[in-house]
Amino acid sequence: MDWRVRFVDYPLQWRRQRDELLPIIEDTIARGDLMLRQQLHDFEDNLARFIGSGRAVGVSNCTDGLRLLAHALDVGPGDEVVTVAHTFVATLSPFVLRGAKPVLADIGSDHLMDTDQLADLVTERTRVIIPVHLNGRTVDMHAVQKAADEVGAVVLEDAAQALGAAFERRTAGTFGLASTYSFYPAKMLGALGDAGAVLTDDVALADRLLALRDHGRVSKSDLDGWGYNCRLDNLQAAILDWRLRRLPEWIQRRRSLAARYDEMLRDLPDLRIPVGPDADHRRFDVYQNYPVTTDRRDALAEHLRDDGIETLISWPTPLHRQRGLGLDHWQLPHTERLCRRVLSLPMNPELEDWQVEYVAGSIRRFFGRP
Repeated sequence: MDWRVRFVDYPLQWRRQRDELLPIIEDTIARGDLMLRQQLHDFEDNLARFIGSGRAVGVSNCTDGLRLLAHALDVGPGDEVVTVAHTFVATLSPFVLRGAKPVLADIGSDHLMDTDQLADLVTERTRVIIPVHLNGRTVDMHAVQKAADEVGAVVLEDAAQALGAAFERRTAGTFGLASTYSFYPAKMLGALGDAGAVLTDDVALADRLLALRDHGRVSKSDLDGWGYNCRLDNLQAAILDWRLRRLPEWIQRRRSLAARYDEMLRDLPDLRIPVGPDADHRRFDVYQNYPVTTDRRDALAEHLRDDGIETLISWPTPLHRQRGLGLDHWQLPHTERLCRRVLSLPMNPELEDWQVEYVAGSIRRFFGRP
């Protein structure tokens, strides 16, 4: 397919960053700094400072970050974990595989957890609540924390898609006991492969995670129990550290692109678009994705493909309707309706203005608007 607008243009991204990244890659390899070296420590310090958290623990991916948290908190049989079905399976799998029971909330109009449902979902067995900050937008964290406090539950934020986002001027990932981030290549801050991090202000928890990610080691030759191999390798950390310094300008570019989409698409009655970047004073959205919804989703996706525009349908089947997961007893009508209607448009800092206008123009033609 000869794409005119890629969803994420990795080759273009590399061409723009190559001259600055190659010396960093070469220097890291030449020094032999391949595992648990200074580049990783620098990235962890800079990431914690960027988010406003006390400690950052680099891990092999976001899923492993959640797995280490589930282990460190000893979540298991008899515990309930409250989250949503409109998320990737990794949000739940580390807890379910330890024997915990999933409890699922439906979503609201912004595709995020409907926090009004929490009062009916939390019980004395609720051990963890996981708000998922999706598409670069934050869940109402005051409501989440209130529900958690009422039953003594722990809040773990899935902030895989919300690096740099904020709720009432407080950064996503700083509300709960801990938060997890993904640096999968398509994320706000992407590595050249898999990578992730756990953020927390709890010093004891951070130290426990540091040991768990490295086979339980607390020094080169001393073990403090059983652990895993979930380390973030130094080369990815060095790349991420360089990219982290550019993230603020990339976020502003995403917000600018979102404003342009908003301007060109807001008058289409059959298309629902996200809240514009200046429309919600409680939140600072970073637009990891730009999801639109329409009853004609599949036809629109095909039309855009024919025009050379790559889009993304993340979860056409939500978690609770996936075969083999044992979640089909949950009735989540808003989640199911959204999964039939949602489509993410190209949204990344490499997009040119003309490409956004081309995408919006194609959508307008589909709906019969000039």
